[in-house]
Amino acid sequence: MIRPCTDKDFDAILAVINDGALAYRGVIPTDCWHEPYMPAAELRDAIGQGVRFSGYEHDGVLVGVMGIQSVQDVTLIRHAYVRTDHRRLGIGGQLLRSLLTQTVRPVLIGTWAASDCAIRFYQKHGFQLVTPDEKDRLLRKYWRIPDRQIETSVVLVDQGWFQRQGAP
Repeated sequence: MIRPCTDKDFDAILAVINDGALAYRGVIPTDCWHEPYMPAAELRDAIGQGVRFSGYEHDGVLVGVMGIQSVQDVTLIRHAYVRTDHRRLGIGGQLLRSLLTQTVRPVLIGTWAASDCAIRFYQKHGFQLVTPDEKDRLLRKYWRIPDRQIETSVVLVDQGWFQRQGAP
């Protein structure tokens, strides 16, 4: 079941993110990996910046989360994670489709350039990578992340982005 997360879900969201992020260990640059992957203060900051989480609940337990954030004239998909023991069951796709129904704006997604699995996931759902120059511009405009993360990330966009830019 997909449902909006509430303040009561904070600890569960944090647990899902940190468990799901284990997929990045040994994949992303070592200077970008830390434990926990997301400290509680960072999650509080993301929520304070307007990230609204939806969660996938299985047998009363939150096993997947994905955030949506309106920034200026776009919507960002943020912090998409599924617990390790619930991967490859379609949970991420269901969460993404659910969040996409919540916006009519162009949707942007940032992820680690080294995470082929995440990139393939978003491409499978119709998102396309932008050029490195466009990636840098978009990350600086719409995200508040460190320069090192900008260097080591990619941005994927939905068809709405290209339509807005006048491309087919």
